[in-house]
Amino acid sequence: MSRVTVLKLKEMKAANEKIAMLTAYDYPFASIVDEAGIEIILVGDSLGMVVLGYDSTIPVTLDDTIRHTQAVVRGTKNAMVVADMPFLTYQVSPSQALMNAGRLIQEGGAQAVKLEGGREVANTVHTIVSAGIPVMGHLGLTPQSVHQLGGYKVQGRTEEAAKRLKEDALILQEAGAFSLVLEAVPMELAKEVTEELNIPTIGIGAGPHCDGQVLVLHDLLGVFQKFTPKFVKRYAELGKMAKEAIEEYRKDVKEGKFPTEEHSYR
Repeated sequence: MSRVTVLKLKEMKAANEKIAMLTAYDYPFASIVDEAGIEIILVGDSLGMVVLGYDSTIPVTLDDTIRHTQAVVRGTKNAMVVADMPFLTYQVSPSQALMNAGRLIQEGGAQAVKLEGGREVANTVHTIVSAGIPVMGHLGLTPQSVHQLGGYKVQGRTEEAAKRLKEDALILQEAGAFSLVLEAVPMELAKEVTEELNIPTIGIGAGPHCDGQVLVLHDLLGVFQKFTPKFVKRYAELGKMAKEAIEEYRKDVKEGKFPTEEHSYR
């Protein structure tokens, strides 16, 4: 089986087949996600919070993303791997953005890149796509602009904001984006955008009407426990299970129950 392509995703939208997307940041989890049949794996800048321990995505560097993308690519065979472009790697100029996107493809091994923003990044998207690099857009709550947005809040609630978001979606499509993440926007707005676009929409906190859905893997599995966004469904509590296993290991070591002869070389 070959990797999922931009064409495959377009065909899935046309056939009303939902697209499943998850984040991953390392080889073991990427392998599991890939084997589970997920179509798109995002090496998200969320790694700053759920892996590197920062309070936001802002401190994540291009080198961070490249290193984690390399690990994810090594762990996958079928999923399309999309690498997030970190803060200030695409905002300065289209030419700089192209160079940085090129590193994510050439060094990181990603098949596509993702960047945040609407009309203000349209020229950048066009420049990157024109060089042969697929670009995924991202509208609504854009975490790299969290300070400007006034926090992690739902976007597009007012008539004016909704109108602007719909215009931005069409502008990004025209610029060449192959898909669009809609984060934390009202359900009906996401539905309108999805119906109007020819490219697939991927929702996160945007309701059930998008062409696909994405979650942060560490949220889904209950590994990241600092906070849980309203839109997250926890499918497991691996953090709790891991803690219990580690506590049992510590107890066995303290009481001399591990290792036994069974776990020792002769």
